[in-house]
Amino acid sequence: MAIRVKPPLLGPMVTKKALLKKTKAVKRQTGPTFNRLTVLWVDNNGVPFITTGFFAAIYRGTTLVQTAAFDRFGVVFFSSVPTLTTVDYTIQVYDSLARVYRTKPIPAGVEAFSVIG
Repeated sequence: MAIRVKPPLLGPMVTKKALLKKTKAVKRQTGPTFNRLTVLWVDNNGVPFITTGFFAAIYRGTTLVQTAAFDRFGVVFFSSVPTLTTVDYTIQVYDSLARVYRTKPIPAGVEAFSVIG
């Protein structure tokens, strides 16, 4: 007849000292998550629009900074605008026929922005 032995709950020879061992603090991120300005175009429920063929232009005052095309998931990023932004921008969203759909101000100090509606 074989004797069954239960394994120890905390492993072999675990002492109270091992349980109270200090761990290093988790390093927190100090900089932005995105390195370039990213804009997402969503409806009122937060669902991204299908934006194939749409594009956007970003302005600093009246000066055009860059234009970029949306991907099919409602996202456009501006490679020439580093984050966190240091100035206010204005974004204009266009359809494939160059009709303006939205014009929104983007405040300074952001790395991502959402155009709703």
